[in-house]
Amino acid sequence: MKNNRITGAEGLIKSLLCEGVDLVFGYPGGAIISVYDKLYDYRDQLKHVLVRHEQGAIHAAQGYARITGRPGVVIVTSGPGAANVVTGLSDAIADSTPLVVITGQVASAYLGTDAFQETDVVAMTQQITKWSIQIRHADDIPDAVARAFYIASTGRPGPVVIDIAKDAQIGMMEWNHDVCNYIRSYNPDPDLSTDDVEDVARMINEAERPIIVSGHGVMISGAEDQLREVAERGNIPVASTLLGLSTLPTGHPLFTGMVGMHGNIAPNVALSRADLILAVGMRFDDRVTGDIHNFARQAHIVHVDIDNAELNKNVKVSKAIQADARKFLSALAPLIASRQRSPWFEMFKKFDKIEREEIIDSEVHPETGMMKMGEVINLVADKVGDDAVCVTDVGQNQMFAARYFKCRSPRAFISSGGLGTMGFGLPAAIGAKMGDSTRTVCLFVGDGGLQMTIQEFGTILQEHVDVKIILLNNNFLGNVRQWQELFFGGRFSQTPMINPDFVALAAAYGIKGEDVTDRCRLSDAVDRMLASDGSYLLNVAIDATDMIFPMVPSGDPGNRILLSQYKILNY
Repeated sequence: MKNNRITGAEGLIKSLLCEGVDLVFGYPGGAIISVYDKLYDYRDQLKHVLVRHEQGAIHAAQGYARITGRPGVVIVTSGPGAANVVTGLSDAIADSTPLVVITGQVASAYLGTDAFQETDVVAMTQQITKWSIQIRHADDIPDAVARAFYIASTGRPGPVVIDIAKDAQIGMMEWNHDVCNYIRSYNPDPDLSTDDVEDVARMINEAERPIIVSGHGVMISGAEDQLREVAERGNIPVASTLLGLSTLPTGHPLFTGMVGMHGNIAPNVALSRADLILAVGMRFDDRVTGDIHNFARQAHIVHVDIDNAELNKNVKVSKAIQADARKFLSALAPLIASRQRSPWFEMFKKFDKIEREEIIDSEVHPETGMMKMGEVINLVADKVGDDAVCVTDVGQNQMFAARYFKCRSPRAFISSGGLGTMGFGLPAAIGAKMGDSTRTVCLFVGDGGLQMTIQEFGTILQEHVDVKIILLNNNFLGNVRQWQELFFGGRFSQTPMINPDFVALAAAYGIKGEDVTDRCRLSDAVDRMLASDGSYLLNVAIDATDMIFPMVPSGDPGNRILLSQYKILNY
């Protein structure tokens, strides 16, 4: 009889392979060394990417998950290794990103003794994961891995943590792995009521001023085609949240732009004038609603989300439907009647004209002065292919990219939304490129955010990753500077930055690059970047006074939009 007994460490790796994992991000250490030792035997089947910091590992796994739709996998050691992924777990739970994070742990006998590099990982992560479990016996590893992938990737996706004690890694086990597709009391795919769908169709067909707000849930469920069909059948304008960008192509005639604090004027105004808002796969977070008590009080609101906890949480709605976005939109599309709604679209044209004349023209085509973020992003967007992916860090670079990058294909916009994590951009871009090497990945990042995870240049060097890095360098923490300028009397407390020679620093890691200080050199520099083999850094000198507009000040009711530092649009 064949002996099927193996160590827990090997059982973990074999279970990962059974779940279809072929790429993991991580960093070794003493409490996980048994897994890394066994990983050596499987290096031809399971590629491991050695990052330079555990936070880089989890953000890279997020980028991988966001572009592929599959769970990103992270392996780190105990103590500081586990603690260093907490930011990424918080980010992933906020943005519904599927992750399986495996942490090493001290041996069971030492738990609770404050042993070297011991932290209570389960207690530390329970509030920022869908599921967190500690494994003390080798036999429990395959079942935990199977459950972890099922929980992470179904329903509203999110991160899970498996904390494995050292004795479970070296203990012997009879290995058998069954993929999990059911857990009692966990229902990730709720039934959809036909009556609910018919009610929503009737409400849409009777509405004079409907608008669809497409959120990240549309992208997660792969419902881009269904969204387009509903919008086109009913001739309904579509806006998106920040993470809903690319669920409908930027150039589609029914796409009206992004809603929220720095969203486009027309869809923001539309939310206050619509008679029906169909919100699919979004959370009604404060950056979208502004003053929540005065948000869209004139409208019937239909909210569709896979997570029942989000329904009627922030905004009390007319109809709440717990459902997968793709399932709901597929059922809704055949019931939608065609309508013209010409007066409704005239409103969008009116405010689009205001935004173009007051903001976009001067931001995208400035005639004098230093370069602006909008013109740089717009130029890159015009030159990249239709399948390009925009990854951003957090801050002004993020909002400008959201406004001016042209998303032409699905899953083309990757950013940290709910948590707003500076340092997300560089490792997430690495993970996205490794998740789909066929797509051009453009990272837009500020000088502050880049330096938070700049050590991941080492990952680019080691793995030969091709990421086009557009550093929008204003020598400031630009977003905070803008708030200081607008609301704190121009008192720039701890926002100016003295920066290194970024091009020389990149060159030390084998990354080609160049400084761009003159507008006349920008176009050719972008061409060189896009034509280059391997990663490339453009360090673009940006006007430090450049500010992102329009802007709905935090907590405002949304009917007062700043067009500039000195001009307000009241409607």
